[in-house]
Amino acid sequence: MAIDKKFILAPSILGANPLSVGSAIDSLEGNWDWLHLDIMDGHFVRNLSFGAAMVGALREKYRFAFLDVHLMIDELDYFLPVFANAGASQISIHAEVEPQFLHSRLSWITAKGIKAGVAIAPATTVESLRYVLPLVDVALVMSVTPGFGGQRLIESSFEKTRLLSRLRSEEGHRYLIQMDGGIKLENARTAAEAGCEVFVMGSAVFDSPKPADYLIGIRNASKTTTTIYRK
Repeated sequence: MAIDKKFILAPSILGANPLSVGSAIDSLEGNWDWLHLDIMDGHFVRNLSFGAAMVGALREKYRFAFLDVHLMIDELDYFLPVFANAGASQISIHAEVEPQFLHSRLSWITAKGIKAGVAIAPATTVESLRYVLPLVDVALVMSVTPGFGGQRLIESSFEKTRLLSRLRSEEGHRYLIQMDGGIKLENARTAAEAGCEVFVMGSAVFDSPKPADYLIGIRNASKTTTTIYRK
């Protein structure tokens, strides 16, 4: 029997006004499930965002929040412990950063009691991360070029979410499928039907006149009938 699936809304604070992040989150009126933090170092991607201090500040203010930390950075051997200690609930690392160490780093995250995620940029194939899929809690498909918000969603990203959904079913994995970049009211249902379960949205939410209502609209637009969400 088909069951209504629960989707996860993970607004990215990269889209918030950097002078008033707390107020921007409060404007969502609790209509979110996770808070997504895009951490950029100016090396792996051509932009700088914020660091572990932001994670720590959010952990202090929102004690029970699920902080979804997306590391778009190099030097992971140094920074993984830094973000783990800052209070991350989940840490996603990119398959493109020293892929020979991807398995061991994901294992390290899990051993710390933190949920582990693997992310891929638009030019990276799902096949390249297939060997670590049994390890991860979330598979993150970047649907824009990593580094900047406000970009248009790359339509071919839906093929990746469909493939990840099929592999999960065929091979018995339990990861969630996350998409980051260009998700809006107009394409949320398409993303859901293609297998996306965790929606990361930045500027589309925080630039809207009523961010809380926008999130409610995304949740309603993404509703579909499928298998049950596993928490």
